Amino acid sequence: MSAATWRQFFSFNKYSQITASALRRSLNETERLAVERRGVTNARYQTWEKGQAGQQVLFNPPVEEASKPSA
Repeated sequence: MSAATWRQFFSFNKYSQITASALRRSLNETERLAVERRGVTNARYQTWEKGQAGQQVLFNPPVEEASKPSA
């Protein structure tokens, strides 16, 4: 059996998701939280009118650390 037998069951993207998920679960809490924060992607959009770009707007703006309630 070759090392690439996973290819007959799922794509490389699915393989990457599985391995990344396993790695994140193996980390302790502080490192896991830091990794999850880095993994968040931001989507943004902007409108164009008469050839001029409007202001960019984030779909999910990042939460400010100061605005979070303290425990």
